[in-house]
Amino acid sequence: MLTPAFDLSQDPDFLTVAIRVPYARVSEFDVYCEGVDFKFYAKPYFLRLTLPGRIVENGSEQGSYAADKGIFTIRLPKETPGQHFEGLNMLTALLAPRKSRTAKPLVEEIGASEVSEEGVEDDDEEFDWEIEQSPYEEVPESTLNPECRYGFGNLRSGVFQRLQDELSDVIDLKDPDFTPAAERRQKRLAAELAKFDPDHYLADFFEDEAVKQVLEYNPWWIDLYSKMMASLGKSQEQENLVSFSEEEKYQLRKFVNKSYLLDKRACRQVYYSLIDILLAYCYEIRVTEGEKNVESAWNIRKLSPTLCWFETWTNVHEILVSFGRRVLCYPLYRHFKLVMQAYRDTIKMLQLGKSAVLKCLLDIHKIFQENDPAYILNDLYISDYCVWIQKAKSRKLAALAEALKKASPSKAQLGLELQELEAAALLVQEEEAASKAGARCTSGQQTPSSSSETSDSEESGSSTSSETEDSASEHEEPRGGESEAGPSWLSPFVEESSMALLPDHGGMCRSVVLPGSDDGQGQPLASPRAPGASEPLIQELGEQLETLVQISEPKGSAAGQRAEERQPADTQELTLSGLIRY
Repeated sequence: MLTPAFDLSQDPDFLTVAIRVPYARVSEFDVYCEGVDFKFYAKPYFLRLTLPGRIVENGSEQGSYAADKGIFTIRLPKETPGQHFEGLNMLTALLAPRKSRTAKPLVEEIGASEVSEEGVEDDDEEFDWEIEQSPYEEVPESTLNPECRYGFGNLRSGVFQRLQDELSDVIDLKDPDFTPAAERRQKRLAAELAKFDPDHYLADFFEDEAVKQVLEYNPWWIDLYSKMMASLGKSQEQENLVSFSEEEKYQLRKFVNKSYLLDKRACRQVYYSLIDILLAYCYEIRVTEGEKNVESAWNIRKLSPTLCWFETWTNVHEILVSFGRRVLCYPLYRHFKLVMQAYRDTIKMLQLGKSAVLKCLLDIHKIFQENDPAYILNDLYISDYCVWIQKAKSRKLAALAEALKKASPSKAQLGLELQELEAAALLVQEEEAASKAGARCTSGQQTPSSSSETSDSEESGSSTSSETEDSASEHEEPRGGESEAGPSWLSPFVEESSMALLPDHGGMCRSVVLPGSDDGQGQPLASPRAPGASEPLIQELGEQLETLVQISEPKGSAAGQRAEERQPADTQELTLSGLIRY
């Protein structure tokens, strides 16, 4: 807790306490007064005073708050009207008294001869929960570095010197009151490089289904921009495009009307920082599809170096590069397409005019006000922007949009080696695809060879079965063909089919079609015998073969093997079983 600056004054009937609490969350504060005790709390400030006289709550107490000065003024009635309180300027004495401490050693020898009762802590004694306080000392601006300013138009300084512990979660910059702008930028760039995760970026680059869904969302300014483009040349219709809700109107009534004395450099800085804040807001609205959540305040301030690092700018290009780097380092969705979409959305926002920009700023103000650590950024930036933008000139916003159009960002400008990462990832992906394709080809070659063997065996089995069926059908034909064919039943078969029989390796006979025959199809003739005479048929066939077939070498001889090797591969074969069938 911080002890605020305070001042006490009195009149005959009232005691007046003025408490200075800049950047406090004034929507939630507590005041307690009873007797000589006075307590005040407004996060992160706490004040407890022991008054020189007694006060009372009788309904006549009053209170007010000056927003421009950040001062609470509380008037408390005296219990005894007309009593004069002495020592109101003794601020140290008015603070809560400190608890007296003993100088005895913290560790004592056990079994000492005497232990005083004062050294024994009474467990039943009530614990004093009073907070130690010290008087507030205002830090003169002369002791601060003029290059370490921040806030709207760089008009603030000394704020974080006492609030650093309380507001360390709001900004990434440590000791902003003593860190000049050049050092801030160096630290920011180093922090971004340390935070960048190539794996996260490549995962979003290749698996971008969620990113595509986000890009298809149309926020509220898209329809307004389409209407504006449709009504070009009609100034009255363009002014009525943006409307404010009752809640937004209430926000506007609560702001204090101010005039800002900004030099040329500070004015330029205000416009540049406005671009940075709008870029972060457009990204947040798009990725959440307009449904703000508990991370919205974090996203906006984290993506805006103005809010997170109190960064200052010299041109539009620096803003776009910084925003692109932070989009690829911090949020959930890290895709360069989101950078470009937020860039285009910001251009449309500026072209819509100051009413649309004011609507965005009011939404940011509401988001920060509902977030416990981020409300300080409203006091430093957003509240002043909401007041200032109402008096800004529309032509300057239009010129800012044109300058933004000419400074389109690219991946190479971000300094994160994105193109190299993508090329390496694509190369690895192609190599993996090629290896998988090779594996599929190898398995495919093995599968057809086995299937061909299977089909060959199936074909041989089917041919055998078909031949068996044919022989059975031929055996049923009449035997009268024997007398018509001639005295020998085998000679017509040999002459018409023009076949020669050769021995195979197993001692069986096979037929070879002789070239030059007219009908060399090898069609079988009808069998002259009935199926019942199979054994005499075999014997007769053997006798005929002895006269027609010449066997040059016996089975297993080298000459016979060479003769078999010289036989052409396309010779039609007929086994002995097939010949017997005929």
